[in-house]
Amino acid sequence: MPSVTVTLIGKPGCHLCDDARAVVTEVVAGREGVELVELSIVDDDALHARYWDEIPVVLLDDAVHTIYRVDAERLRAALAERGH
Repeated sequence: MPSVTVTLIGKPGCHLCDDARAVVTEVVAGREGVELVELSIVDDDALHARYWDEIPVVLLDDAVHTIYRVDAERLRAALAERGH
């Protein structure tokens, strides 16, 4: 089964980021071959420049999947399409 990386980009103190983290963590939990990476725009100037007004952002293998609010069913479907 090929692996997939789910990246959550946000920042500390962002309530939408906290909500997104809860959804992503729940969806990813227990899925083999799925890696969850969390990045902060506070720690990365390039991420800040690109996403500062769109966080939270969820990437699937470096492609934008979701901006602002994460839909659990949509994320599950996207992972299922990739064999997860």
